[in-house]
Amino acid sequence: MKLIIQIPCLNEATTLPSTLADLPTAVAGIDIIEILVVDDGSTDDTAKVARTHGVHHVVRFRRRKGLAAAFTAGIDASLRAGADIIVNTDADNQYSGRDIAKLVAPLLSGQADIVIGDRNIREIAHMSLPKKLLQRLGSWVVRQVSSTEVPDTTSGFRAYTREAALRMTIVSEFSYTLESIIQAGKKRMSISHVEVATNAITRPSRLFNTMWGYLKQSSATIVRIYTMYEPLKVFSYIGGVVFLAGLAISARFLYFYWFTDEAGGKIQSLILSAVLMIVGFQVILIGLLADVISGARKLLEDLLYRIRRMELDRDPRQDRDREA
Repeated sequence: MKLIIQIPCLNEATTLPSTLADLPTAVAGIDIIEILVVDDGSTDDTAKVARTHGVHHVVRFRRRKGLAAAFTAGIDASLRAGADIIVNTDADNQYSGRDIAKLVAPLLSGQADIVIGDRNIREIAHMSLPKKLLQRLGSWVVRQVSSTEVPDTTSGFRAYTREAALRMTIVSEFSYTLESIIQAGKKRMSISHVEVATNAITRPSRLFNTMWGYLKQSSATIVRIYTMYEPLKVFSYIGGVVFLAGLAISARFLYFYWFTDEAGGKIQSLILSAVLMIVGFQVILIGLLADVISGARKLLEDLLYRIRRMELDRDPRQDRDREA
């Protein structure tokens, strides 16, 4: 049973040593533990520091591609290296390495496909109240759209079985955290969570510059991914609201036409009603078309999963270092 701990990095030459030192060297039920660092186009000596400290695998980007791309590259490299379980953690030593044993326990017992580390946001002293409220609201929204019970959806401390990792297809360029949960929920994977400890903050977040920017990016990601998996529902709601608005306006015109003598002055309402009803009907038709496309996308995802399995079964070689 091989566990690979992957660490996406961006200019983490200073913090990476403490993160690596905090990682466990043995976990019950695990025979081999290896570490993989993804250097997201760092301009410092992140890759050199990783090698100096005995990291088994290093994936380097020549230029920055973003957290989602780094996570995806790490998953791919970990699978090629023969990982049975993949743990993702942050390079700033935010998460306590000793909790990796807790994180992988549900996977080893067969109770879950994915385990998310719950930071217990309410107890984090360095996080401001607005951030806590926003995080709780965002996690609630993700739980609703993904049909999961994950309390801390933005946590990057998570573990995947090999099978779950093979089925992950990240399309967002912003972050993998929300998308992977929604995707896993829609694919009916078993997602669990365990409480984990956090260490003192070492640096500000590099994922976003302002709270407003993070909110926009996260909201766009949630809407986009949910629409990919539930297009008919989304477009039916939108089209239905528009159609019903037009129907209500037409009922108003009919009222004046049948019961009063003022119908002649309401022609504009009749035109608006017709336009809204036509637009609403067209939006519903778009939803039907999007649903057909969604079905084709699911077939492509299944095909990609099968190709991944074939590639991994056919090519057992493990690349220690590779350029991307």
